[in-house]
Amino acid sequence: MHGDAQHRRNQSENMKDARIIAYGVVLALVLTALVILCIFFFIILFCRRRSMDSEENLPVKRSAPAYPLIEVDASTDGFNHRRIIGKGRLGTVYVAVMTSGEIIAVKRINPWLVLGNPGFGFSSILKSLSLAHHPHVVPIIGFSEAPGERIIMMEFMGMKSLDFYLHENCGSGGGGGAALLLDWWRRFRIAAGVARGIEYLHEGMAPHVVHGCVKPSNILFDLNFCPKVCDYGLSFLAPKERGRFVGYMDDEYWKEGGVCKASDVYGFGVVLLELLSGKRCEEGLLVKWALPLIRAMELVEVLDPKLVLPSDMKPLVRLAKVASACVGNTRKNRPTIVQVATILNSLEMELSS
Repeated sequence: MHGDAQHRRNQSENMKDARIIAYGVVLALVLTALVILCIFFFIILFCRRRSMDSEENLPVKRSAPAYPLIEVDASTDGFNHRRIIGKGRLGTVYVAVMTSGEIIAVKRINPWLVLGNPGFGFSSILKSLSLAHHPHVVPIIGFSEAPGERIIMMEFMGMKSLDFYLHENCGSGGGGGAALLLDWWRRFRIAAGVARGIEYLHEGMAPHVVHGCVKPSNILFDLNFCPKVCDYGLSFLAPKERGRFVGYMDDEYWKEGGVCKASDVYGFGVVLLELLSGKRCEEGLLVKWALPLIRAMELVEVLDPKLVLPSDMKPLVRLAKVASACVGNTRKNRPTIVQVATILNSLEMELSS
């Protein structure tokens, strides 16, 4: 009897010890889990804090401010005709000197466009467009809005447009002058740069921006002769305008298709044909003349006679094929500007190596 009692006591003590050990193990596991959880939360908070700090140090894109009309008026000497540096389908461009001494370009929208579209959300659209920031896009740095007035303020480029260098200062006899500044190498660089600018508008901005009228007069040069696209996203100012669009818009546009990314690609294809030939668009006659020659591989007939033909014609053949694809297909079958830019970037790199 005494032995059985002792045995029961030993069993009870063993069970008690086992419970103590089990409790200790569970407690250790819980404490370990808590420590791991604390470390985990600390890491998350630390990383989040670092992320917030880094975001605070990043430059924040801000939309362009609105300027009082009186300030813009003063910067242009009351829109003095001596300040005019260009006229286009949308308005007149003036060189302006701000109170800070900064020189900018001011586009004064034609009054009949303003009066004909009194409620087109000018300020909100300009704020959105002013977020564009790319080496091949002219920055919008401000705007002004008043009864009967719409003003767009842009960075001053300092040089003229592609239209001028290709067509307007060719010297006597059709040769020499500014056109010869655009040798074949420069024309390749211009093509690739403009393609990158349009690609940024189409794919790099949110929301995406359709230029609406890609043509040589809307391609400006800075003092380093870097091409930059201007007047992007402004088709809302003249949605029914026809005159200056002719030749740079595809057939679908005239069938109430409106502007879109594909119509921008068509306009860019026409620009490529002008770079290749040195000829003006002539309201679409350039496309009708050049396209059959390119398809028949009679490229020499298309190329600008003011320039000497290069020893290696392959780059020009590739450029001509890109132009043909842009203007020779319907919107459905036309390449995207991303595809076009990829080809032209590759071509530019090959020529510079």
